[in-house]
Amino acid sequence: MLFGVNVMLDVILDTLIDALKLLPFLFVAFLIIEAIEHKLSHKSKKVITKAGKVGPLFGSLLGAIPQCGFSVMATNLYVTRIVTLGTLISVYLSTSDEMLPVLLSNKTEFSVIFKIIITKVIIGMLFGFIIDFFLRKRKQTNIEKKHYDLCEHEHCDCSHGIFKSAVKHTLITLIFILGTTLVLNICMEYFGNDMMNKVLLKNNIFGSFITSLIGLIPNCGSSVAITQLYLDHAISYGAMMGGLLTASGISLLVLFKINKSIKENVKILLLVYFLGAISGVILELLKI
Repeated sequence: MLFGVNVMLDVILDTLIDALKLLPFLFVAFLIIEAIEHKLSHKSKKVITKAGKVGPLFGSLLGAIPQCGFSVMATNLYVTRIVTLGTLISVYLSTSDEMLPVLLSNKTEFSVIFKIIITKVIIGMLFGFIIDFFLRKRKQTNIEKKHYDLCEHEHCDCSHGIFKSAVKHTLITLIFILGTTLVLNICMEYFGNDMMNKVLLKNNIFGSFITSLIGLIPNCGSSVAITQLYLDHAISYGAMMGGLLTASGISLLVLFKINKSIKENVKILLLVYFLGAISGVILELLKI
């Protein structure tokens, strides 16, 4: 029993040390991202509003830019029928959420980061145009406009400066990294790599069906967990991509809050899940 306790303490200590090593890099990443968000959020809204038929192009590109609440903004614009469903889906699929700061804090090679981002952009853009192509143009309806933003939702006081906001986002993300890594390390220690590979379907092309489900959780923790699992070699690239494609932060939660059609919301949710999971399978098969 004592050996078990000692092993557990060692796992906790190693996890804590590894996570704390990321702290300065994580903070710098969030500080840069907050600065970008404050500079581009208004311009991004104007661009996506005036995009028209090429909405999925700008939606996927703008969604990839690390901004605090762009996917939430796109949700508002879709509910009021300012942008199309294809544009909304392109934003959801390309949104990075907390993926980028986690990758940067782990000193991931730029080529890998670029590959992940450009893949998300291309997939978002492609499916966005396909969806708009098959859907008829809908008439604009009189829907009450309700606006949400991530900073308001998390009470991070972004309006009082990027430093305070960066600190809060850093601490929240660090907690998720700690939790994910600790659970993974404990499972690896007591169940072994083979068992964890079976649970997470690491060597199975259908692993993205599990990670895409995790990605739908309306919280930044989903993208943090998926990215960290990939960095810890617990899931494959395809499975990671499937999860990150569905991880659009709290935007789906906002959709269910402000869009009155539950049936439509469920369809969008299932569409995002299906596209993310299938994309992960395809990427796994192509070995990209």
